[in-house]
Amino acid sequence: MGGMLLIILPAIAFVTALISGIFGMAGGLVLMGALALLLPVSAAFVTHGLIQIVSNGWRAWLNRSDIVWPIIGWYALASLIAALVFGAIAWTPSRPAVFIGLGLVGFSVWIPGKRLALDARRPSHAFASGLLVTGTNLLAGVAGPLLDIFFVRTTLTRHQIVATKAFTQVFAHLAKVVVYGFALASLTGEGAPPWVAIALAIPLAMAGTRVGKMVLDRMSDMHFLAWTRWLVTLIGAAYLIRGLMMLGG
Repeated sequence: MGGMLLIILPAIAFVTALISGIFGMAGGLVLMGALALLLPVSAAFVTHGLIQIVSNGWRAWLNRSDIVWPIIGWYALASLIAALVFGAIAWTPSRPAVFIGLGLVGFSVWIPGKRLALDARRPSHAFASGLLVTGTNLLAGVAGPLLDIFFVRTTLTRHQIVATKAFTQVFAHLAKVVVYGFALASLTGEGAPPWVAIALAIPLAMAGTRVGKMVLDRMSDMHFLAWTRWLVTLIGAAYLIRGLMMLGG
């Protein structure tokens, strides 16, 4: 499996970063599912977190002029609190639970965000999004679609949405790496994150993000929103079925 990961992980990192570079999410959902199949859960969380920190951080940098900074501050504070709470609990979910969680996260795009009147530009809502999204990230490995319900009522452009969400997710994934990473830092062999494969995947994740931005620049806001919801729903359905089959098997 180690040799296969040297090829598979960089390839998946490129494709998923490309998807996220276009839609602002979905790529992380695909990457987490793939890693959960290939690695132990804790190692999958850390591997996913490291790659997504680079992918999201690079995406935020490429769109840095569009970042809405007040949202970032409140979100980062909430992420820190969530990480401290989960770090104290010291619990790791099972593989079926991860897939079921990923499936439910995928379906979260249908939460009526407009009816809930959530708006990430409001400090209390930005803080709440940090707690909810980072907490879910620590349980399921991914929570990007949940973040979207805090942006559906904003008047932000697609570039502002992608840039701001990308930077918030740096903090969410950093929390995941810290919470699950300490126990894995000294491990070698089975159970350890594939460090060489991660090193190879990082530049390809950056390349995929760059290509994704080129596609994003050519999309309309209408197509951007429509494609995002259905793509994430299909991915979520596949994961939910997979997780339920694991429980049944």
